[in-house]
Amino acid sequence: MDDTEAMRRAIALSRLSLGNTSPNPNVGCVVLDAAGNVAGEGRTAPVGGPHAEVNALAAAGERARGGTAVVTLEPCDHTGRTGPCSAALLAAGVSRVVFAVADPDPVAAGGAATLRAAGVEVVSGVLEQGARDAMTPWLTAVGRGRPFIVWKFAATLDGRSAAADGTSKWITSAEARADVHELRATVDAVIAGAGTVRADDPQLTARFADGSARPRQPLRVVLAGASGTPEKAKVHDGAAPTWVVEPGPGGRVDLHELAKALFERGVRHVLIEGGPTLAGAFLAAGLVDRVVAYLAPALLGAGPAALGDAGISTIADALRLDVVDVTMVGPDVRLTATVRNKGE
Repeated sequence: MDDTEAMRRAIALSRLSLGNTSPNPNVGCVVLDAAGNVAGEGRTAPVGGPHAEVNALAAAGERARGGTAVVTLEPCDHTGRTGPCSAALLAAGVSRVVFAVADPDPVAAGGAATLRAAGVEVVSGVLEQGARDAMTPWLTAVGRGRPFIVWKFAATLDGRSAAADGTSKWITSAEARADVHELRATVDAVIAGAGTVRADDPQLTARFADGSARPRQPLRVVLAGASGTPEKAKVHDGAAPTWVVEPGPGGRVDLHELAKALFERGVRHVLIEGGPTLAGAFLAAGLVDRVVAYLAPALLGAGPAALGDAGISTIADALRLDVVDVTMVGPDVRLTATVRNKGE
């Protein structure tokens, strides 16, 4: 197996870890023996557990000696909850290390220099864009000091999130709703407003197709508002950790401060599941990085719009998106787009 093929596998392993490693990056690693055969592979364990390189080296055993470690992110060079991966690679006796993305975290970076200084051949930039795509939430969060934030919504083709009488179950199909649970399983926190909690009483957990709970649940963040949340709401059921955020001066939550506080809690990837008002507020604050829209082949003609006031008054100020994926999910369309920075 050559470096490129091994990196493709490492990227696939990285994607499998999305949602399970924060505040650490979701890294994948493949170890090849001296003959170029796969000796071991691994991905980052939940926080406190081994990093991808350590898991891959453990699987490879003595076959790692004289071989190549192919990893999506530059091996770390610091001691935190675990030891440095650079030291683990040197102890295993690998002769080459191939990585895709340089570590942007100044605390952890430096592994490449340490390995080179010890005589290990180091190759960087292999399939860099593919690895960046797999680690986008973590890389964005580290670069900005706040979580990568995704707004998810479901709507009819004419942009309605509910009918004129307020009914909204179900706009999209069972397949789309199952897909949302897959999306929730990749994030660290889900945010909803008190209005959505009162109106819909969502549980905001990640579940399997049979309705059973997944072993890992995102933090449920509820923005309480002036009226708070009902004591018997499902978000208080103990099925997942819940953080109720009280409003500040003026009866509003400072969203920038909220994002900073979530980052400090180790949250790197957030899903907004609130209503149109909450979504508009996050967009107006410039805090949305990605939009995932589930569009049902239906028309209502009246009823609440999927998005509320986002601080836009003229077409020139419209938030422009770059579509990165369009996929059929049952009868519905899932559209994924990134939000352009102003001026792009």
